[in-house]
This record gives sequence, structure tokens and C-alpha cells, in this order.
Amino acid sequence: MTRSSLSPAPVDPGTPPVAVAEPAGAPIGFVEFVALVAALMSLAALGIDSMLPALPAMGRALGVGTENERQFIITAFVLGFGIAQLAHGPLADRFGRRTVLLWAIGGYAVANVACAVSASFTLLLAARVFGGAMVAATRVATVAMVRDCYHGRPMARVMSIAFMVFMIVPVLAPAFGQTVLLFANWRGIFWVIGGISLGIWTWFFVRMPETLHPEAQQPLAVGRIVSGWRQTLSDRWSLGYTLASTSLMGALYGYLNSVQQIMFDTFERPRLLAVMFALTAMLMAAANLTNARLVMRLGTRLISHSALSLLVVLSAIHLAIALAGYETLVGFVALQALTMGCFGLATSNFSSMAMENMGGIAGTASSVQGFTSVTFGAMIGVVIGQAFDGTTAPLAGGFLVCGIVALLVVIVTERGRLFRPA
Repeated sequence: MTRSSLSPAPVDPGTPPVAVAEPAGAPIGFVEFVALVAALMSLAALGIDSMLPALPAMGRALGVGTENERQFIITAFVLGFGIAQLAHGPLADRFGRRTVLLWAIGGYAVANVACAVSASFTLLLAARVFGGAMVAATRVATVAMVRDCYHGRPMARVMSIAFMVFMIVPVLAPAFGQTVLLFANWRGIFWVIGGISLGIWTWFFVRMPETLHPEAQQPLAVGRIVSGWRQTLSDRWSLGYTLASTSLMGALYGYLNSVQQIMFDTFERPRLLAVMFALTAMLMAAANLTNARLVMRLGTRLISHSALSLLVVLSAIHLAIALAGYETLVGFVALQALTMGCFGLATSNFSSMAMENMGGIAGTASSVQGFTSVTFGAMIGVVIGQAFDGTTAPLAGGFLVCGIVALLVVIVTERGRLFRPA
């Protein structure tokens, strides 16, 4: 099922095949490598989660008419993040992961400055789209960088540990946003994120060498890029697990769009938003730590398929409770945290399985997979978020539907053979 890591990736006729060398591991220490990967990936999460406590203040300052309109501050960022991945992948395969990341992180710092000085809602949304487009490289080029160094179960282990560290951001980001609002207005959040971006840029510039071998660089030719897209979308595992991830990402973005209103309006406990995020993120971090320890022994399929099945069951229970009118704050937090833990177990392994056969075109493959899962996931999330009706039922129903769709996609991808220890 899995192509040898030394076999050439199919390309356009006339283009010499590129041999994919066996990954030799990270060029810096393992702990620092994982921490750097987590820091890079955290920039996008910081750009989303720290905004949540400030959405009402942004709306008031910029004359946003309705509460649901404020959700577009999140959606604009996510759409830029998703669409721009199509560009970052081929660039990372041509110029290297390091060059693309340095330019993109610098651009992200500039975008946050633009957000901080925006005088209208339209300008803020435009700056958010640009910021999302820049930080998209931290998803595409970072995954490609990890794939340069590891593949298979070791890659799943690295991604799980990185996700565990990465989940510290959702724990701290809402509290960070609330803290900034104690000393400054919402614009201060963007100034601080810009400073953090420059700090990570400096760390990456000083410590991380290029991981793409010169002989593996791919030309910026339309035929080559289209060939890479075709290879990514024709590989059974790449397409199947990308679509499954897309469905689950839709549930995640629905959660991000809805949770501020749920905590502020449904439960009328705005000060507990940061606590809610912390508990949810802690479960996701614990899930990824468990995955990192077990994936080498149990395999990606057994763990992810079990987690996805449990996510569907938990979502069904949650929806039934919400529709029956028995939802409480404690019950919501507990069920949502468990559901997000299952989400973390499933998606970290789905990403590794989708990239398994993509070693020769890691940047392009990562961009196509990321574009699909984030862009279409964001659209699904908009539908879930805009369905908010003052209760938790739309969110619970969104998770249930997205979980069922993802499970059906996995069943088709695996030809009905779930839970295999592979």
C-alpha cells in the first residue's frame, strides 16, 4: 500500500524523477525541534483564540451591527489561512521550507500591525485575511519540514508531541486576550502578537537550517504543480484522510465561531471563557501525549478510528441532552472537552496518514491537504456558527454530523477495514 521512500514520485513527462531519501531525523535536537514546530504552528492558533474575549469590544469600536457578524473576524483569518496554502506549498518545494517560513512569519508580524491600526471593520477584515494568508506557511512548510525529517509512525509521534505543546496556546490565549484588555484596548492584542511573531522568527532564523535537500527542489512550473495536485488527490490515503480531516475541521471552526456566544449569552458566564478553553485544551493535550506514547505500538489507524467512533457517540449524547433541555455549564464543558480530546487523537494521526506517500512532494501535498481541510472546514464552521440560536444544540449537532461524515469517509478509504493496528 505504501510506496517505498526511495521510489520516485510521478511527475510530468520530461521532468526527471526525484529520489526521496530516507529521512535522517531532525537537524537540531529532538526536544528543540518539536518545541519549534509547536511554536510555529501556535502562531495561527494565537491569531484566533486570543481574539475571542475581545470580539464584543471590537464590534463596539468598529460599529459591527450584530453579534453573529463579529464571527467574521475569525472567519476572515481562517479563509486567508486556508486559501493561501495552495501557494505556500509549491514555494516551499522550490525555495525551501526555511526561506518561505522566514518571509511568511515576517509578513504575519506586519499584518498584526495593520490590524492594530485599522480604523474600520472592512480594513480589519482585510488585514485579517492577509495575516491568515501569511501564517498559512506555518502549517504547510512546517508539516513538510517534519515530513523531510520523519515519516510513518515516527512522524505521527512528532506531530502528537508538537500538538500537545501547541495546545498550551488555546489554554493561555483567551486569558492573554482578557489580560491585555485590562491594561489596553483590543488593539494591544495585535501589537503583542506581532512582537511574539518576531521572537519566533528570530529563534527559527538562528537555529533551524534548511531541511529540503537541494536535489529534491521542485521547479515552479504549472505542469509540475498540477501534477503534484493530481498525485495528492489521486492517492487513496491522502484524499481519504484529507476529506475526513476536513469534516472534523468544520466542527472545530464551528466551535470557535460559537463558543464566545455560548459562554457569554447561553450560560451568561463570560469570565469562564478562558477556563472553558483551558479544560478543553488540557484534554486535547493529554490525548496527544497518549497518542505519542502509544502510536509506535498500536499504530495510527487503531487509535484514530477508535477516537473518531467515540467522538460520534459523545456528540450524539451531547445533542440529545441539549435538545431535551438538560444542558448545564458543567455538562457542556465536560462533554465538549472529551469530544475535543477525541478530535485531537483523530486529526493528528489523519495528518500523518495523509502524508505517508507524499515524501517526494511534501510541500505541495501539504498545501493541497491544508487548503482543503481548512478552507472547506471553515465554510462548514460558518454554517454551524451562524446557526447559533442561543442554545448549544447547533454546535452539538454540527459535531455529530461532521463526525458521522468523517467516519463514513474513513470506512470508504479503508474499504471497511477499521481499527487495524497499522
